[in-house]
Amino acid sequence: MIKGEEVIAILEKIGDKIMEEKDYLTELDRPIGDNDHGINMARGFAEVKKKLPSMEGQDLGTIFKTVGMTLVSAVGGSSGPLYGTAFMKMGMSLAAKREMSFPEFLDAFKAGVEGVGQRGRSAAEEKTMLDAMIPALKAMEAAYGRTPDAGKALKEGAAAALAGAKHTKELIATKGRASYLGERGIGHQDPGATSFTYMIQTAAGHFQTRCEPEVKA
Repeated sequence: MIKGEEVIAILEKIGDKIMEEKDYLTELDRPIGDNDHGINMARGFAEVKKKLPSMEGQDLGTIFKTVGMTLVSAVGGSSGPLYGTAFMKMGMSLAAKREMSFPEFLDAFKAGVEGVGQRGRSAAEEKTMLDAMIPALKAMEAAYGRTPDAGKALKEGAAAALAGAKHTKELIATKGRASYLGERGIGHQDPGATSFTYMIQTAAGHFQTRCEPEVKA
């Protein structure tokens, strides 16, 4: 079972990772977006990190809802509403729960992914964060179905997210500012898919019993 204190610890690490990769995420955003994804995400998670101490002892639903609301208010562009929606939908799924099984996490994450699709009116293969989120969800569901091991499932989810993020280089964007570029956007990796990949890589790393070389998204 995964308890609130462990979720808070993972969120702390995710915040550190996003801030560490701020410049790279912004570099990815420069040719196809507003040149600010890393800056915005770092600002948002800096605010999340400030609120983590106040989340101690809260139920999982409240923790995820607080993260979502913070990202909506602190992250500019489309990323704030989209990531905010993902976390708030997860919070709704986990309302009042003090701990969650991995299947419950998968259900919550599925709700978050669906929320992103609905909020952004987007689907797979449109060069968005969903191109990392959807493969991650499918990989984790399949892995856990074979062997009920949360660490292994997260690791496979992280690998699928990374592959999905890299696949966005081959796609033509149909949503957001990147869609204005048409075929000129081919060859550029989606920054949202990349920032999500960092999140799930961080969560997977938390569950690993030994350190492994990091693969840069």
